[in-house]
This record gives sequence, C-alpha cells and structure tokens, in this order.
Amino acid sequence: MVENKTYENLMVAFAGESQANRKYLAYAKKAEKEGKINAAKLFRAASDAETLHALKHFEVAGKVGSTVDNLKDGIAGETHEYKEMYPDFVKEAESVGNKAALMSFTFAMKAEEMHAKLYQDALENLDQTEEIFYLLCPVCGNIEKIRPDKCSICGVSGEKFIQY
Repeated sequence: MVENKTYENLMVAFAGESQANRKYLAYAKKAEKEGKINAAKLFRAASDAETLHALKHFEVAGKVGSTVDNLKDGIAGETHEYKEMYPDFVKEAESVGNKAALMSFTFAMKAEEMHAKLYQDALENLDQTEEIFYLLCPVCGNIEKIRPDKCSICGVSGEKFIQY
C-alpha cells in the first residue's frame, strides 16, 4: 500500500481528474451544439487525457481489485447512492422548488438502483460465458439488458438506447 499522505494525494488527484473529465465532456457537447467543432475536439481530447490520469492514480492507489471485489464495490456504491444520498438530494430540491434538479436527482436515483441490481446479477453469474449486451438510456442513465419500447425511468424511446 502507498504511504498515507501519498495515498491521500492519489485519491484527491483521482477525484479532481475524474471531475475534469466530466466537465470537459460537458463543454465538448456544448461546443458541438454551438458548431465550434475545433473547441469540441480539444475538450474531448482533454477529457480523455483526464481519464487516463484518473485511472492511473486509482490503480497506483491500489483501488482496483479482483472483478468480484470490484462488483461488490459497485453494488455498495450504487446502493449507497440510491438509498442514502439521492433521497436527501430529492427532498432538498423538492423543498426549494428546483424542478430541474429534482428531475436530475430522481432519474439518477432510479438508475443507480438498476445499476446495483445489474452488478449483483453480474456477480451471481460471473462465470457465464454467453455474451450479454447492455443498453444505456442517453437521457437518464438507466441500463437494460433488453431494448425496451421506452425507458422505464424517463420514457425516452428505446430506439435511442446505446448498446454496449
């Protein structure tokens, strides 16, 4: 294990690089909508660079375990989000009347519950050799194994789901 302060620094760097990745991806999407293709490409390249940094920091910190351990960690993280974190966020957004935040938090909370179930299913069927395809709702982040007619969380057409 990495010495304590260095470990803490790796985890702070991981968090910062992870946030930069998402931020630059959001900037890239906005630049694309505005027709600023060169800026969009730069933001996408920087987003990918930040991902490389984050992944290396996480690995060096010793945070990547076996697939079983990683699935258990995924289950714990997603379960925490949908049972403990997002319900409080939903209540707060509701209390102040912020409908956009309320919808964002609600969609995420419901999707995180599905993610936890999918991780649990993957853990229970880890040795299955038949390939499974996952379909991602591009609006709310819901993941399904079968393309739905429409998303059970946000209602977007199943045709818009992205296959993995």
